[in-house]
Amino acid sequence: MLQHNIRNRLFHSNLEMLPQMNEIYELELAFAESQALNDTDLVERGAYFASVNGVATNHFRLCCGEVLHLPDGTDQKRRQFFERNQFRTGYATHGLFPYRGKFHPQMVKGILNTMGLRPGDLVLDPMMGSGTTLVEAAIMGIDAVGFDVSPFCQFMTSTKLDSLTVSMEWSEGAVTESALLFRFFKELSAGKVQIHDCEHHYYPTETPQGFPSEWFEQKVWNMLLLAYFDSVGFAERSSKQTPEFQFHGILERYVAVTRKFQNRMAALGLTMGKATAYQGDARSIPLPDSSVDGILFSPPYSFAVDYVENDASHLRLLGANLDDLRARMIGLRGISFRQKYDSYVTDVQKVLTECDRVLRSGRFCAIVIGTNRNQLSKALGITPDKVDGLDDLMIRLANSIGMNLVHRFERRIVGLANTMREEDILLFLKQN
Repeated sequence: MLQHNIRNRLFHSNLEMLPQMNEIYELELAFAESQALNDTDLVERGAYFASVNGVATNHFRLCCGEVLHLPDGTDQKRRQFFERNQFRTGYATHGLFPYRGKFHPQMVKGILNTMGLRPGDLVLDPMMGSGTTLVEAAIMGIDAVGFDVSPFCQFMTSTKLDSLTVSMEWSEGAVTESALLFRFFKELSAGKVQIHDCEHHYYPTETPQGFPSEWFEQKVWNMLLLAYFDSVGFAERSSKQTPEFQFHGILERYVAVTRKFQNRMAALGLTMGKATAYQGDARSIPLPDSSVDGILFSPPYSFAVDYVENDASHLRLLGANLDDLRARMIGLRGISFRQKYDSYVTDVQKVLTECDRVLRSGRFCAIVIGTNRNQLSKALGITPDKVDGLDDLMIRLANSIGMNLVHRFERRIVGLANTMREEDILLFLKQN
């Protein structure tokens, strides 16, 4: 009853919130949306409402129905997680590959709306990771550009974007031949089949006999290769099923969620924004001054996750030099923890300076950052009350270049396996 009264006080009676929206930050973002968008825009782009004036929102229609096509043998805990988060994550192609530290898709939609971004605007993610910002922006009709120093992140993000419009006929046909494909990918991993990098699109040097040429069309091939990477990673974490069995189930899920999304987008008649993922360094963003309408990113949690080691097998298959990548990746440069931390501070200052340069005046930069004072305290050998959390560090560095904090949303991190339990959404304004 208390929650019901709070909602009534926050929202007009014509706004019906989505079920299971009970986190404080969700109510805050929903309220911000209700203030920033009119009723028509809430229907078309809102993240937290099921209906407006009795009209179902596009987000509700995109997410409703089957929660997620999970393979046979999926444990009950995992199934319940996706059921509880039906409208938060797993829709469209966000669920392709379970990347560690990935963004929360519905939250990203709410932040983009709070920032006042509209179809035709351009949003930047300078450290895009698994590409959630780019995928969500594209779905909303917002143009997006992203960069990441990791070739695997560039490949993963491009694949998620490509899969939004991939040919379902050939993707579904590949599922029926998953055993044949898995044997081919095993040969690829063993070095018996070589791939070449064509502007960060990775193809086998020779097309195997008996394979339909359409499987090697860029969008289909990328989906198949990412599903293989996913199955290899799953096999490293669990031995309950064989990698071949996992590959079939994962590929089947990829195709199912993509088919559902494409059918819903066609039924809604929505036009997607243009999004492009590049391999690049956030400390030197190759964009003109004052060229983007908004920025949304999350700095790497390199103190908690070694992204090079985490993706090592995938990076090797893509031909990446791991030592070179580690030397360039923010948070991994240096030998001792102190050296890594000092390099991290220096690098983040450069990233924020670049963000300030490319952002238009009067526009917002949103940073999502986990709080980890206890971890930093132990590593740096000082008491928790004397160490800046990464959230405080971001605020101090942003303020030093004239980006002012205008709002902070606090969010509990809820998931299957997380090293941090809280994070902040920091909203900065670039002054005129």
